[in-house]
Amino acid sequence: MPEPTPLTKTNTLSELSTLELAQALAERLTITPNDWHRLKSNRKARACEQATAALVFLLKEQPEEALIRFQQASGWLDRSISAPPCPSHGDHGRSGN
Repeated sequence: MPEPTPLTKTNTLSELSTLELAQALAERLTITPNDWHRLKSNRKARACEQATAALVFLLKEQPEEALIRFQQASGWLDRSISAPPCPSHGDHGRSGN
């Protein structure tokens, strides 16, 4: 009797839906609270975070939400937006958000 074939990454990935793959990527690229100070101004990290979120919304057939995130990703890449102040050190009045 042949031994069972171990599950490879390729097999695992092919079993996931496109939405599940996008959600996994979005989760991987989300900036966590522990990394906020280090990555808050990292344009590549912020653009990746927003672009993958946009992809998830697009796959969920929510194009308006996707567009907002794609615009944010574009803003990080073209330098038209910057990091807001740190939530624990910035403006406590929350005006402008």
